[in-house]
Amino acid sequence: MKQNRARLKALLGTCAAIVAGNMLLGFAVAAFIIPQDIIMGGATGIGIVLSRIVPLETATIVLILNVLALVLGGLVLGKGFVAATVASSLLYPLFLGLAQCVPGIDALTDNMMLSALFGGGLVGIALGLVIRVGGSTGGMDVVCLAFHKWLHVPVSIMVYITDIIIIGGQALFAQPEAILYGIVMLIVETFALDQVMLLGQSQIQIFVVSSRYDEIRRQVLRELQAGVTMVCIETGMTGQQQRGALCVIQPRKLHAAKELIHSIDPNAFLTITQIKEVRGQGFSLERR
Repeated sequence: MKQNRARLKALLGTCAAIVAGNMLLGFAVAAFIIPQDIIMGGATGIGIVLSRIVPLETATIVLILNVLALVLGGLVLGKGFVAATVASSLLYPLFLGLAQCVPGIDALTDNMMLSALFGGGLVGIALGLVIRVGGSTGGMDVVCLAFHKWLHVPVSIMVYITDIIIIGGQALFAQPEAILYGIVMLIVETFALDQVMLLGQSQIQIFVVSSRYDEIRRQVLRELQAGVTMVCIETGMTGQQQRGALCVIQPRKLHAAKELIHSIDPNAFLTITQIKEVRGQGFSLERR
């Protein structure tokens, strides 16, 4: 019963993240990117280019491209992949079309720098929400994966190639300033995406070298309620055999940890490292 509740909770969380991410993505593109003609990659970039040639809205073109990509994914990558990406492939064009129907949404700002900053930040957050739960935004992601299976070319290289081609196509219609703002937007988007992916998962690792390692171990376990791993080491100068204490804590506990360790041994040697993700008891699993 408990496992079923956990699975239901995880499923609801995944669905909520995919819906919220695609809703935010549609709003960002409609409010900041399309009105200012800022270049971007992916299916949206193709839709922006084609909307200048064919008499269709960008959202309609993106929907058509996503459906074609889903068909390609089903033929090359299998039905399981299609089931995992169909939600975003249909939700994003839907939310984009709805956002474009909101009166005044294309007049929030006429400042291209603000549009690049807000557009890039919101797109990065939106993509992070979807990718964080194992989802995909569909579109060109599917095409890149299909070519990877056909040609055995790394997916990252295919993404770069397709984005360069798409951005190049937009550059034919865009002003030079719009291209520069597009680069700014991509930088902000990448930064925001990384931050969302690491949100709540980044931790601090402390490694302590001290002759009073056993007292440090006991105090960290008791005062900080943090796990400690003892590592056999040999000091470089004296060749003395002793132990080092390895501990992973939440960032908010870093100050307390340093104060505690130095109160025990003012000469303790510390290395402090930020790590991207921790899995296991006390973090991704309940502490016993």
